[in-house]
Amino acid sequence: MEDMFRFADELGPFKIIHVYEPSVDLKAVLVVDNVSRGPAIGGVRMAPDVSTEECFRLARAMTLKNAAADLPYGGGKIVMYGDPRMPQEKKSKMLRALASALRYTDEYIFAPDMGTDEVCMACIKDEIGRVVGLPCEVGGIPLDEIGATGWGLVHATEAALKYCDFELKGARVVVQGFGAVGKNAARFLAERGAVIVGVADSRGTVHSPEGLDVETLSMLKREGKSVLEYPGAEKLDREAIIAIPCDIWIPAARPDVINENNVHLLNTKLVVEGANIPVTEGAEKILYEAGVLYVPDFIANAGGVICAASEYQGSTQCAAFGSIEEKVRRNTEMVLEASSKKGISPRKAAVELAIERVKRAMKYRRWSLFSSAPGFV
Repeated sequence: MEDMFRFADELGPFKIIHVYEPSVDLKAVLVVDNVSRGPAIGGVRMAPDVSTEECFRLARAMTLKNAAADLPYGGGKIVMYGDPRMPQEKKSKMLRALASALRYTDEYIFAPDMGTDEVCMACIKDEIGRVVGLPCEVGGIPLDEIGATGWGLVHATEAALKYCDFELKGARVVVQGFGAVGKNAARFLAERGAVIVGVADSRGTVHSPEGLDVETLSMLKREGKSVLEYPGAEKLDREAIIAIPCDIWIPAARPDVINENNVHLLNTKLVVEGANIPVTEGAEKILYEAGVLYVPDFIANAGGVICAASEYQGSTQCAAFGSIEEKVRRNTEMVLEASSKKGISPRKAAVELAIERVKRAMKYRRWSLFSSAPGFV
């Protein structure tokens, strides 16, 4: 318990709940980080090796992301222990049990994340109704299917190119993690003339200096295959994706894939963080000092949660995409301009922007965060 408090500060966390239901093999953690701007929106992440610490960090990232995007929501996250490739029937039972256990935790709104999707969110809706990221058949905007996060990454990239010495057309792009975020980012960038020269999934990396066909890669993933089955490209191990020479490098998978031990292998001019917390603080410092520009995660990848918020407010897909473009582009420009003018890192500029908005909202709360918090459950 004392170890949990090392993550606590003036912003949160507001509430921590551990959920255990042995009848369906459910073990999960919910962290509601901050609710000063409104109920927390955050995804349900499923993987065998998630942890409470990861949940803390991701929940804080959501607080900053929602505040930076100027959404009326706080930040939270759930991690579920398990293999996301398990049979759908078993997965649905676990998710329904999770929703039932958190039925009265009104401070949190469920959303999809790595290892969960629109079908999973439909199970949540059927149980308690407090969810976003639903299939269109039940009134949702399927953010993974339409590529909401990837759409935002494209506009973050375009905004960041004002501070680079190259254009998007013809730029070489590497995508680490060819899932819902990575494949759509690759698709949107390729449509704008970028050349995808390397992609990786959990099983390995493919590389082609002449460019990879995004539709062929996407088809392989739809068929349940690895990108390694792409014909005619160089096959490499999973970690080799880091060293492929490129102009734009996009991490779109797990946390901490770039750290102090491997950041020196990156051979790129711009890093656009598509995943949550994909680069450690120390590695970002090294990038900044080396003159490699990066757009922090909660600025670049806010498209998904902006779309989710739009859905929750009854908006349309067209309006959601317009909002993503406006908010992500504007925030990227604000952060990089502040970084340049103040001589501070993009991370520091982004955190300052988000925390200022959170603290302004906290002033309107009846009690301070910790005096009102129900505590650790």
